[in-house]
Amino acid sequence: MNLDFTEEQEMLRTSARDFLTTECPKTLVRELEESEKGYSPELWKKMAELGWMGLVIPDKYDGMGMQFMDLAVLLEEMGRNILPGPFFSTVVLGALPILSAGSEEQKKEILPKIAGGKAILTMALTEPSATYEASGVHTKAVARGNSFILNGTKLFVENAHIADYIICVTRTKDGASPEEGITLFLVDAKSPGIKCAVIPTIALDKQCEVVFENVSVPKKNMLGELDKGWPLVARTLEQATMAKCAEMIGGAQAALDMTVAYAKERVQYGRPIGAFQAIQFYLSDMWMKVTMSKNITYEAVWMVSEGLPCTEKVAIAKGWVNDAYKFVTERGVQVHGAIGTTRDHDMGLYYRRAWAADQTFGNTDFQREVVARQMGL
Repeated sequence: MNLDFTEEQEMLRTSARDFLTTECPKTLVRELEESEKGYSPELWKKMAELGWMGLVIPDKYDGMGMQFMDLAVLLEEMGRNILPGPFFSTVVLGALPILSAGSEEQKKEILPKIAGGKAILTMALTEPSATYEASGVHTKAVARGNSFILNGTKLFVENAHIADYIICVTRTKDGASPEEGITLFLVDAKSPGIKCAVIPTIALDKQCEVVFENVSVPKKNMLGELDKGWPLVARTLEQATMAKCAEMIGGAQAALDMTVAYAKERVQYGRPIGAFQAIQFYLSDMWMKVTMSKNITYEAVWMVSEGLPCTEKVAIAKGWVNDAYKFVTERGVQVHGAIGTTRDHDMGLYYRRAWAADQTFGNTDFQREVVARQMGL
């Protein structure tokens, strides 16, 4: 296992950093937080022209044919700069499950649209129970003729308000275990019977409540096999969890860099505050958290990219990075003092995202439970 970046990955990282620094300054980030859509169509178009939406899509579907590891490199830079918008939901929660289980017809129809920046996707999984386990799926899909009728409520559906397609995780029958009877459908987001409302969140990202009321979906829109969809969900969750970790370590690195720079320039009692042992220890702890987070994350990313069994590794990574990102941004706020708590300072952007990301795909307690089960407890 070699976790060093290849020359191609280094080029991707450098070009992404330069592009995002120029095209997505923090002033734009704040504007998009307050906007109705939550993303910039102009920036989205430029990203499509760079091939980012098609990064992991095979070239026969108009993509670039790169690997999950390459996607993680790009997502780290997106987290480092903060990129609001539907990239994560479209590529990670949309394109990857279609690549894994979609029919050839579905791939030919949807993947070129994603690669070209002409379609926004998301996945509707969690419900009022807010769990990422199969036991939390209660939205019903009942066969009727050549269609399925969907009824239920989904919460925290990212960017559903602007999505063209929603991959909806439903229960098509009650089995001996919660994992049995799960089926996924590719739903036209403009279908009659779908109601969508944006939920206020600490990160000011666009998480939505989506209500399905007698929504008719053609049987051909089934993603994967009838009643056997949970392995696809589990695989997607592993990919999404590590993609989120990559995004989080980018944000943690940015918060660390910002705090170190401030500690060097902020003078108190005749010398930079970074000369005081208490601040040095803060920054050392932050550096150790970020470094360990990167090591843990990319080991698990590599395993996911190689298709290796990695449930335990993914849970360990997310549990660690959850706490590390929050720790780094909390210490960053403290070192900055009063200015670090203001809405106008960039540290607050990362602090809020750290707390939001902690809950996404399972907080640390959830990951501990996963690890315990892997231990046979």
